[in-house]
Amino acid sequence: MPPPAAHSASPSGPSFCARLLRILRPSHQHTAFSATLLMISAVMLSRVIGYLREAYIAWAFGAGLNTDAYVGAFNLPDFLNYILAGGTASITFISIYTRHTSKGRNEEAQNAFNSTITIMTAVVCLGTVLLEIFTPQLERLIFPHFSADQLQLCVHLTRILLPGQIFFYAGGIVSAVLFSRRMFLYPAFSPIFYNLFIIVGGVIGARRFGIAALAYGALVGAFVGPFLINAIGAARDGLTYRFNFDWRNPEFREWVKLSIPLMLGVSLVSADDWILRYFASGGTGDITRLNYAKRLFAVPISILGQATGQASMPFFARLFGEGRRKDFADTVNGSVYRISAASFLSAAWMMPAALPLIDLVYRRGRFSFQDSRETAVYFFWFALSLALWSAQALYARAFYAAGDTLTPMIASTIIVAASLPVYSVFFHHFGVTGLAMASDIGIFLHTVTLAWLLNRKKLVPLRGMPWLELTKALATAILAAVICYFVGRTIVVDGSRKADLQSLALISVTWLAAVAVGLWLTKSNLPRELRRKKTAAVPNITVPEPMVERTTGGVEP
Repeated sequence: MPPPAAHSASPSGPSFCARLLRILRPSHQHTAFSATLLMISAVMLSRVIGYLREAYIAWAFGAGLNTDAYVGAFNLPDFLNYILAGGTASITFISIYTRHTSKGRNEEAQNAFNSTITIMTAVVCLGTVLLEIFTPQLERLIFPHFSADQLQLCVHLTRILLPGQIFFYAGGIVSAVLFSRRMFLYPAFSPIFYNLFIIVGGVIGARRFGIAALAYGALVGAFVGPFLINAIGAARDGLTYRFNFDWRNPEFREWVKLSIPLMLGVSLVSADDWILRYFASGGTGDITRLNYAKRLFAVPISILGQATGQASMPFFARLFGEGRRKDFADTVNGSVYRISAASFLSAAWMMPAALPLIDLVYRRGRFSFQDSRETAVYFFWFALSLALWSAQALYARAFYAAGDTLTPMIASTIIVAASLPVYSVFFHHFGVTGLAMASDIGIFLHTVTLAWLLNRKKLVPLRGMPWLELTKALATAILAAVICYFVGRTIVVDGSRKADLQSLALISVTWLAAVAVGLWLTKSNLPRELRRKKTAAVPNITVPEPMVERTTGGVEP
């Protein structure tokens, strides 16, 4: 298909600045490449703000009993979000909404939106009220090792945070509509506002409310970021809302059918944090240090796995909905290959750089060098599984795009149950470090199982994965990690900023050289694959003319 006339205004096409400004326009309707570029950029910015948030908390509150209570206070709100499929509400809704709009059934799509957001928001409100009432009893079960004062603080913070799930849930459904219309700007930047308000809450209210100021900031941030920003974007694009409590609506019933497995099942992706906090609740600051390591580890996960997965989901759903099964399988395999290869190489830098990186990022105020040393050990072990965390995000979305949520959630629940003894054994033999090791084992089982199930169902055959190229990237990563480890040891990281920077600089230069040489020696195709523009994230998708640019509002995609 020839390119649209709007794209051929000049022989060389629009300039880079023009393309960039077009991507950042709220009404822009994205291609696979521009969506991935935007999501990665937004996630990087969000993680920078997230780092500032964690750095501020470390500086102001350190790693102790109060911060453990604060981190633990997110367990119940996260659990409410999880059992109501809030974390995946937008993912399951995208496939339904996209299918209707792609076939011109806009009234059905609108009814699906109205009934789903009305009924489920009411359910979340009811769940919030119930949890507010029974918070003390539930927190006592979740954190049996907390002291009385610590438990009381955790209960207080939890009750502040719980109403935020209402905004997360409603905002998730609205963002699904925007994703379905291939409008990524508002959902991409909404987490930034959430993180900013946590920081603002702490800065403004810490003196009066103590660590509770962070919880108040998170509550306001949940309203402004996930909900208000997306609602404004959807309203500007012509989306309307009408109260509709019709639980017999066929689209709502389909959404429930897809979501029930996610409500009843337990995925290690979410349960990992809960398990870590449960076992680590007995030591002072252990939950906090694990959380800092996991949050920093989440930066590359979000860039490599989450951002690519969010950008890919609408295109996965469209390919499967159009019956293009081979293109669907090739798309998933190609995406997993590139993300996994990039993750191997990234982990090769993260592991030897763990101590200077953690020390430079977190050590200030009440967060000591000893805290940095312990946190760096956890970060080292988490980094080992970066490729697995990134790949599973794409494999999960492949199942959701195919309309199958039951299979992955049954498998995930079994894996969580089987992993619990592993966490327990490793914790009792290796302490808190053993929890990070057990996390790696659990996510390995989770990712391999999803890949095997997709292959068995003939959705994404494993033979389509470029295994030789993936092996080349893994060999290069191992070579780079070993060289960086020994080179990094030439500088003693002793708690000074100068030593941190020198160590990071030396490791980074060594890593760049080792990766370049490794990819050259193995004749890897990865550099060429990553440079491929229009298909960088989701290959083999022919973008029809209506997908190129949105110039008017309304429901039509």
